[in-house]
Amino acid sequence: MAVIKKVEGIVLNDFDYGETSRIINILTSEDGIIGVIAKGCRNIKSPLCNVSQKLTYGTFYIYYKEDKLSILKEVDLHNGFFNIRTDIVKISYALFLLDLAEQVYKESKAPQILKQLISVLEKIEDDFDPLVLTLILKLRFLNYLGVAPVVDSCVLCHSSQGIKTLSVKRGGYICQHCYEDEVIYQAKTIKMLRMFYYVDVSKISKVNIQIGIKKEINEFLEQYYSDYTGIFFRSNDFLKKVRELEK
Repeated sequence: MAVIKKVEGIVLNDFDYGETSRIINILTSEDGIIGVIAKGCRNIKSPLCNVSQKLTYGTFYIYYKEDKLSILKEVDLHNGFFNIRTDIVKISYALFLLDLAEQVYKESKAPQILKQLISVLEKIEDDFDPLVLTLILKLRFLNYLGVAPVVDSCVLCHSSQGIKTLSVKRGGYICQHCYEDEVIYQAKTIKMLRMFYYVDVSKISKVNIQIGIKKEINEFLEQYYSDYTGIFFRSNDFLKKVRELEK
């Protein structure tokens, strides 16, 4: 017999099921990704109507069935990210972040993913730069995939002095003595990448970074993910189109 289980999590995606219901996948810290049926939620009068769609963060009470679809009973909403939902740019980044978190969790099973994802979404909800926050999370998640770039010293000689550039091929910082023909990044880009790696997102109070720096870090991380992770992001094409509209 199914028992009621309480889980904290965020809805990663949702799919219509039958005429009135929906299947949602919830990312949690303790139980991973849980598939749940929200019966009747597509009826506008249902109490589950507004809490059974992607980007809903809350405490979910479910009739839990291990290795099967559970059934949603009710939800205590923590954050619906309503500001994000009303902005095409913010929602595009948010959907990419849900995709990112799902893919990285499937590869790593790291329980910290939920907390870091929520911290970033809360900052975007509060009108902080969504690109910067997305770059921070992409960089952090490389740790869970076991392929994070070296940002404390030269990846080849391990010296922390005279860092000249970044190298996707080499996997991190390159000093002036080990440099061969790698792409030269701006000094601020090199410094900012390390800051992104260590910053506590919850304590960020201001974000003001030049567009050129953001562009270089974004290009570096996109190539890095392509070369080292093999992860395909379904939402990336749409996000790129939205970025074009921003220019």
